[in-house]
Amino acid sequence: MPADEAGSEARPVEGRGPLVRLLAPGGLAGTSTFRWLIGYSLVFLLITGAIVGTLFWRTNDLLTRHVLATIASEVQGLREQFRAGGATLLVRSLAERSRVAGPGLYYLSSPFGEKAAGNLDGLPIELAANGTSGLFHYRPPGSGESASRLAAGVSIEIPGKYILVVGRDIEDQRSFAEDARRTFLIGLGLIGLLGLGGGVLASRRLLRRIDGMSAASRLIMAGDLTGRVPVSGAGDELDRLASSLNLMLARIEELMAGLREVSDNIAHDLKTPINRLRNRAEQALRDGGGVVEYRAALEGSIEEADDLMRTFNALLSIARLEAGAARDNLGLLDLTGIVRDAAELYEPLVEEAGLRLETRIGDTIMVQADRQLITQAIANLIENAIKYGGGPDIGRAAGVGSPSSTQATGGKVTVTLRRESEAAILTVADRGPGIPLEDRERALKRFVRLESSRTRPGSGLGLSLVAAVVRLHGGSVRLEDNGPGLRVTIALPLASP
Repeated sequence: MPADEAGSEARPVEGRGPLVRLLAPGGLAGTSTFRWLIGYSLVFLLITGAIVGTLFWRTNDLLTRHVLATIASEVQGLREQFRAGGATLLVRSLAERSRVAGPGLYYLSSPFGEKAAGNLDGLPIELAANGTSGLFHYRPPGSGESASRLAAGVSIEIPGKYILVVGRDIEDQRSFAEDARRTFLIGLGLIGLLGLGGGVLASRRLLRRIDGMSAASRLIMAGDLTGRVPVSGAGDELDRLASSLNLMLARIEELMAGLREVSDNIAHDLKTPINRLRNRAEQALRDGGGVVEYRAALEGSIEEADDLMRTFNALLSIARLEAGAARDNLGLLDLTGIVRDAAELYEPLVEEAGLRLETRIGDTIMVQADRQLITQAIANLIENAIKYGGGPDIGRAAGVGSPSSTQATGGKVTVTLRRESEAAILTVADRGPGIPLEDRERALKRFVRLESSRTRPGSGLGLSLVAAVVRLHGGSVRLEDNGPGLRVTIALPLASP
């Protein structure tokens, strides 16, 4: 292709006239929305034209029938007068009717072809040629009008070689028909223009919104997850769609950010135990000790491997819970008995950590839940409270500290269960350092450990697993200040009766 031709094809149409831009291959007329609106306008025009045309035809037909019926009635009356009184009575009757102003037109010619009576100057040429009935033109006598008027009439022969013409002026009806036809055509033209203009405006507005959505999608596909679909503020269907898409994009951005954070935390948290595992094995090979040393190295390696397996199992459990894979195991459970059994099971561990366990458990509360998952969530909360419930001076790890120091700081773990409205409220509180307000939402995410040094045991999946279990059961989790310490409150919906 020559260079000038290629340039002409690539040249944009913005600089040309509006009609050229409209009809250009990439213009508005090439869009399906515009074609749909134009097609709808054409169908609307056809239907409107058919309806108005039918009404016009029926109205004109009704008026024409009325005129013909009036003429036929007058002809019948004049025939009877002729039979009753002959030509004399007929002439007198026509003279009386001609003196009355109105649409009636009459003419009676004598046997010699002369005018005998009536308000017409002569026999209409159209009726003389036709010999029966039809339309004709006439000029009102003495009116001074130069233009002729339209009338409908009938010509009959009376015994004695008389010719009688009876007609009605229909000029007003013709003018009405012309005005109606003109108005109808102008109206259709205006409707067509309005339809075309409305189609252009609607298509431009719709395409502008769609272009904004396309631009946002291209931005997101390019890797910028902060892109959002523009909202016009009109509150229409497109705005509702854009709002839903923006919520979805915000959720995707949140999930991707969480995935990046989880990946970073996995790399950070698993790097240390894997290095310890490798160093332990390398040290055992390097030292070359006896059976006892090799056994100790293998036992330490097994412990490190168990920790890794527990971490991966917790990750798999959270993934299954967030996917809703455990919903089939839900059943009617006595939450009161589960909480009481968990408290009795962990009471020795609480005392071993130098803390006190207080329980306030109400009457029987039934929920629809998975026993294993609910038990695991309660166990995670109590273990977390034991780990961090001894205050800053007790080491924040189970088994660290002495009863005397614990009593000095008032360390205790409190487990309460009560019924509130339509929910079961489970609370596990401690007297530890707590969690700052700005970190409480982040603490429910995976691998989040508020201790930056990460020297204490744990993987940061405990609260995340609890949150996933509670979401699976349709409940909610709140982290609150216990003054001092942390209070974790779980709300689960009660089972239906």
